[in-house]
Amino acid sequence: MFRKIGSVMLSLCLVLFLFAGCGEVNALESASKLASNYNITATLNYEDKTLDATETVRYINTSKNELTELKFHLYPNAFREEATTYRAVSETQSSRAYPNGFSEGNIEINKVTIQNKDIDFAISGEDENILSIPLESTLRPNSYVDIEIKFSLLIPNCNHRFGYGENTLNLGNWYPIACVFEDGEFMTDGYSPNGDPFYSEVANYTVSITYPNTLKIATTGTVLESTTDATSTTTTATARAVRDFAMVLSDKFETLTTTVGDTTINYFYYDDENPEAHLETARLAVSTFNEMFGAYPYTILNVAKANFLQGGMEYPNLVYISDEVDLDSEYNNVIIHEIAHQWWYGVVGNNECEYAWIDEGLADYSTALFYDENPSYGRTSSEVFNSALSSYLLFCDVYRDVYDDLDTSMNRNIHKFNTETEYVYLTYVKGVLMFDSISEIIGENRMLSALRDFYENNMFKTVTPADLIESFESVTHKKLAGYIMSWLDGSVVFEELRG
Repeated sequence: MFRKIGSVMLSLCLVLFLFAGCGEVNALESASKLASNYNITATLNYEDKTLDATETVRYINTSKNELTELKFHLYPNAFREEATTYRAVSETQSSRAYPNGFSEGNIEINKVTIQNKDIDFAISGEDENILSIPLESTLRPNSYVDIEIKFSLLIPNCNHRFGYGENTLNLGNWYPIACVFEDGEFMTDGYSPNGDPFYSEVANYTVSITYPNTLKIATTGTVLESTTDATSTTTTATARAVRDFAMVLSDKFETLTTTVGDTTINYFYYDDENPEAHLETARLAVSTFNEMFGAYPYTILNVAKANFLQGGMEYPNLVYISDEVDLDSEYNNVIIHEIAHQWWYGVVGNNECEYAWIDEGLADYSTALFYDENPSYGRTSSEVFNSALSSYLLFCDVYRDVYDDLDTSMNRNIHKFNTETEYVYLTYVKGVLMFDSISEIIGENRMLSALRDFYENNMFKTVTPADLIESFESVTHKKLAGYIMSWLDGSVVFEELRG
């Protein structure tokens, strides 16, 4: 996600090609064969802003454990009126998120079926954010189970990932999605107004949605078919080896299209005086990052203007760009940052609840590098880094004056940050400063080599700080773990950087 405060921009399990006796094997194809499958059929009731859906999941147990139950996130319940612990929007942002006053959203699980038998599921978590499904027989490693979930949504009047505003209806994080099973347990972190509180593994999706034919739709994945009758349109889209599936609908969308290699880029917009220029920014971002880090593995990327509280939001093959960003240079900046997330989060994933600095720091760092390769935008990476440093040091001074102390560690769960401001500066701003500092130590060429290695060797995986350190040390032949950890644990001395 992109955030901005002050003058600072805030906003796969295989390598790309494996050489074997039978020749090259495409990494996306390989990852998709190992992934779980989601098949969702949905009907949007636009007038009352509800949605009814049936979701069939073929869940593959890729762990080494035998499982007796499965757990799914129910993110829309963060928009319930009763939600407390994991409320989707902070009080300070509430008036912007809900311009017409608070509007409730939720998800209701109506039925769960396994092998044509109704299952007594349970809704748990402090904010009813986890669906627990017991399994009648143990699910062994490398085995699968087919589960059918019928659910209904109430979509809030909220300018957020999940919600609707004057111009768009956003369906982000809208369906039950499997919790990652890791280290012997399910990761059940709830929603948070800080950051992007999501963690999911790649899966394959086929999603069919019926909606009024007055609307246009931007989705994750490639549209297979779209049929229209007198009142409605049904669109079916498919995506392989992606971490999530999102959609944006609007009766105001206009579209422009371009290509980069085998990738089609669509820009869905309204009230835009420079749509061609913004589409060109998206094209240049894909082209630049292809050259820098490695090829974008998908054939589609949709950029959609949307009613959205923050500057932008990334989903696989789809990014939101907030219509509240009115400065053209910042609008371009959001496009670049969110597209960078297609590499950092989309292809190379991480637990965004525990290690948000990985994808956000790398997305901001990649955005800064973009400007050096595309000078027509009138920015340089040096300007970005210098601005970030000045802003970060000012933040530290002010925060210490107000709170007497400041925890500058970056390796923290998003729920451990006291304020959104603290989260932003220690994830985005300090993240981009850390990567710039590493580049100064190892040199720009080795920095890019390390990032290419990190991308190539972790496509479609979920990484940890140890994986990033391993890539950097293997490429540079330098012991960087101690230095990087000093940034992550907060012990790096910034006073030396004040100049």
